[in-house]
Amino acid sequence: MDFKDYYKILGVEASADEKAIKAAYRKLARKYHPDVSKERDAEDKFKEANEAYEVLGDKDKRAEYDEIRKYGGQHGRPFQAPPGWQSRGGNGGGGGFEGGDFSDFFSSIFGARGGNPFGGGGGRQQRSAGRRGQDVELELAVFLEETLNKESKQISFQVPQTNGAGQRTGFTTKTLNVKIPAGVTDGERIRLKGQGAPGVGGGANGDLFLTIRMAPHPLFDVEGHDLIITVPLAPWEAALGAKVAVPTLTGKINLTIRPDSQSGQRLRVKGMGLLNKQGERGDLYAQLKVVMPAQSDDATRALWTQLSEKAAFNPRTQWSK
Repeated sequence: MDFKDYYKILGVEASADEKAIKAAYRKLARKYHPDVSKERDAEDKFKEANEAYEVLGDKDKRAEYDEIRKYGGQHGRPFQAPPGWQSRGGNGGGGGFEGGDFSDFFSSIFGARGGNPFGGGGGRQQRSAGRRGQDVELELAVFLEETLNKESKQISFQVPQTNGAGQRTGFTTKTLNVKIPAGVTDGERIRLKGQGAPGVGGGANGDLFLTIRMAPHPLFDVEGHDLIITVPLAPWEAALGAKVAVPTLTGKINLTIRPDSQSGQRLRVKGMGLLNKQGERGDLYAQLKVVMPAQSDDATRALWTQLSEKAAFNPRTQWSK
């Protein structure tokens, strides 16, 4: 498999801070989101950007990735894990674990955290009849929109195969249609009984454990089961009031902005958030942000001057108290 340079994918320097990484991801996510972009490879680029942010947006994953990158990984070159890497809890590049919408490269580093999920054990050890099959661990990327629809999500993953003696002989790809449970949250672990590796000698199948990873959204932040969206406003919209079309996960709504609204103010839209375990939706909070025009001409500046003289407003009066 090829090494992936996640910094290059997001278009940031290796020294970029968390804010710059998040901004770069949101820019790419907005550009290549399958619901928006018409480019032929938009979905692949969106998934690639999501994978890069999954690593660089997580402090621990980024530190681990940086160590591998320092070791000598180069974008587009065959990836070989550093000596002794397997002892650190990763897969060591040994293969056998494939993480849903994530690449083989990602799975080789982060997919089998806590040891090899396929076991293996010593071939010399006597194996009893009726041995239960191995469990399989899988990280599943889920878009916010997918938590609301009732359609199943198709996943494909690799399952270890064994012979009658219980020795691993290879892997086979298994495909399932999975219903995303209502109220699912990032990091939640879901068990699908009997969907792991087949048992030996009539033993029960192992289980499939899905760890949910909520894909960052280009527009919404998540707080519990509530959603936060930043709504940019022109100064005159905040001052005079306006009707603004605001995106939600299921379409757009017309939001009323009252006159004299303040930057940073939150407006609650009830029932437009995410589902909880009871099937009830949280709320959407529209956070107002007053944005100035990037540039203005002499006539416009003259109007601003007249406004400042007419309003006689000092926003910093509290400093003198």
